[in-house]
Amino acid sequence: MDAASHEEWPVSRLAEVSCVSATHFARSFKEAFGLPPHRYLLTRRIEKAVTLLRETELPITDIAYSTGWRSLGTFGRTFRDITGKNPGEVRQQARSDTGQPGQVPACVLSAAHRPHLTMAVSEKRRLEDLPTMESHVKETHP
Repeated sequence: MDAASHEEWPVSRLAEVSCVSATHFARSFKEAFGLPPHRYLLTRRIEKAVTLLRETELPITDIAYSTGWRSLGTFGRTFRDITGKNPGEVRQQARSDTGQPGQVPACVLSAAHRPHLTMAVSEKRRLEDLPTMESHVKETHP
């Protein structure tokens, strides 16, 4: 289920792969993982969706369908149920947490990262005025 969380994994399919009855599989799975198989699968899908929201610029609809959801409404409700936020809020928070700019024009970003010329000249002069190892050796050993 983890490797292919976008696929459908009914308990009957999981039980068949495990060579046990569906009832036994469901009971054993919940004992082992603390969640029923279906809820576990939904959680894996939401975890993958959160990663895609944080690390890509894919539209939320594309993320929902690529993580195995057939309905955008179900995706949104389940997402809020598991994370406590809607997908847009998670993406916005990820941008603000990492310091990545949102919708800032490139010209404004460039201007903000441009060095201030007065400071650059002052820094160069300050470095020229600092004694170097060579000047220190000349002063102590004429």
